[in-house]
Amino acid sequence: MQPAPEAKTKDLEQLCINTVRVLSADAVQKANSGHPGTPMATAPMGHVLWSKIMRYNPQHPGWPNRDRFVLSAGHACMLQYSFLYLTGYDLSLDDIRQFRQLHSKTPGHPEYGLTPGIEVTTGPLGQGFANGIGLAIGQRQLAARYNKPGFELFDYNVYAICSDGDMMEGISSEAASMAGYLGLGNIIYIYDDNHITIEGNTNITFNEDTAMRFEAYGWHVQVLDDGNDIGALEEAIQRARRETTRPSLIKVRTHIAYGSPNKVDTAAAHGSPLGADEVKKVKEFFGFDPEESFVVPGQVLEYYRNAGSKGMQLEAEWNKLFETYREKYPDLATEYELGLQGKLPAGWEKKLPPPYQPSDGKEGKLSTRVASGKVLNRIAASLPLLIGGAADLAPSTETNLNDYPSFSPQDPGGRNFHFGIREHAMGAILNGLALTKGITPFGATFLIFSDYMRPPIRLAAIMKIRPIFVFTHDSIGLGEDGTTHQPVEQLACLRSIPNMTVIRPADANETTLAWKTALQHQDGPVALVLTRQNLAIIEMDKYKKTGDLTNGAYILSEPDRAPELILIATGSEVELILQAQQRLKENGIAARVVSMPSWELFDKQDENFKQKILPKGIKKRLAVEAASPMGWEKYTTDEGDMIGMTRFGESAPAPGLFTEFGFTVDNIVSRAKKLLRG
Repeated sequence: MQPAPEAKTKDLEQLCINTVRVLSADAVQKANSGHPGTPMATAPMGHVLWSKIMRYNPQHPGWPNRDRFVLSAGHACMLQYSFLYLTGYDLSLDDIRQFRQLHSKTPGHPEYGLTPGIEVTTGPLGQGFANGIGLAIGQRQLAARYNKPGFELFDYNVYAICSDGDMMEGISSEAASMAGYLGLGNIIYIYDDNHITIEGNTNITFNEDTAMRFEAYGWHVQVLDDGNDIGALEEAIQRARRETTRPSLIKVRTHIAYGSPNKVDTAAAHGSPLGADEVKKVKEFFGFDPEESFVVPGQVLEYYRNAGSKGMQLEAEWNKLFETYREKYPDLATEYELGLQGKLPAGWEKKLPPPYQPSDGKEGKLSTRVASGKVLNRIAASLPLLIGGAADLAPSTETNLNDYPSFSPQDPGGRNFHFGIREHAMGAILNGLALTKGITPFGATFLIFSDYMRPPIRLAAIMKIRPIFVFTHDSIGLGEDGTTHQPVEQLACLRSIPNMTVIRPADANETTLAWKTALQHQDGPVALVLTRQNLAIIEMDKYKKTGDLTNGAYILSEPDRAPELILIATGSEVELILQAQQRLKENGIAARVVSMPSWELFDKQDENFKQKILPKGIKKRLAVEAASPMGWEKYTTDEGDMIGMTRFGESAPAPGLFTEFGFTVDNIVSRAKKLLRG
């Protein structure tokens, strides 16, 4: 008697799942590095997602209405690489063999932009969890802007596989709380509850009721007892898809390194290869030849390639729908296509504030945070997917878009985000938004609290995506809040991150240019570092300028004769060196004033321009910045000097603090003279 068709299908599906398990074990073993146990445990989850649930097209990984998959448990990347290869993405079996090798497309954790089909760079636990919240908000924003009756252009879901480690990291609590409040029903997360971390069983540190915890956050929660039951997994995911008003968590009990006779349910299978002998036992357990490696049965490859090919038809239908949409809504279609290409609408820069004059602002002064808010509100109408908010600090950071509502379950098109006091989650959510093509996200807090956001800032830089971080209260100039709130080392820390662009403007006009530069920037995040205190508006036309903020550094004021030294500053200290230049002139000393709002932008200039601004022949240079001096030696040279912060601040009004720490015209003049005396 021939087996029933259902039995044949089940047998084939089990072979598919076991192939992924063995392939993962082989790749980790060959690399002699990696995490084999979790891919072996979660292979049934991956099978259900890639063969039955998710909409995707391996031939066009960037199809706009694809479902997004985030492997928050990034250490299990062999799971994702296996399915990307099997379903037909541009990833070969040779690439699988090169797992964790130099310049391979299969690194030790998933990397956006390196491997086709990877939506986000994950690895640090909890980041992917929060990135997915940003991706889900991005879908809501696109749908609110572009969907019309009969044209559901954007209705995709965000799927993720999370681990015990994700649940322990604090960022997941921040992000889950926000997702529950916002009612993001397009989120479906599967929690791989395998009870194992590197140190052993999770019961040594983690025994909370996660299901109850997520229910308290407002999530729809299901609990499955058997991670190998693919029928139950599919049913649970389908139930989650039908739940559209709450994010969903499916907690699934699995067994790490399932199929490994000696290492199942042990920490030994978490972060180390199983060992050659144990891999052979795994193959025997699953019915594979123990002497062969990287074996993919033909029927398995055919099964998954058929699953992947379905996306071609789905995208073709979507493209046809979009063409009809273009005929009915040509302006919106053009707008979206521009955003898809990373371009801004023509003429948007005409909405930027006109040049400020010294008579503008309070007594001719304006804080750069206020100037930033003016820019945002002038350009908001021209950039409909410029969206963002603050970590409970919008009134202090001046980041509210005054003419627009807040994002909420009732208004998913709202453009103001209330992230709450959740800086860490805010940064990761901004990354998810930045990965949603067409959206330009910004998020704001005090510069000191960039410390809470360092992991997502670093990951944005690794991915070369462009969220805009607005950091106000940038120095001791914030005053009475004191030592805990006055940043010292934060600028140096941010500048040390590759692909990061930090801009600290000197006045309202530089702030306008800072925003223009940030919006046009590509290949990495931008931090705008702004003052709380009012700054004089520099009368730019009064001085002999060479360049402007877009060059990173420029000659703001040139003396009447050849300069003997160069005064360099950023932000609020530029005003001081301009005054010091005049005092030095009265003492017969010719000083050039260089405003240097961005090291990174200056370093990208050609050598001729850099020599115009900081010529090698002028070695006497004095830098002034109310922050750590670290790094300034690159620009001041061996014969230069730097006035900076070498200790923490104090609690007092700002004017007294600047005097206390030497940020005065008198001190700058004194140090300049001392420098010239040698």
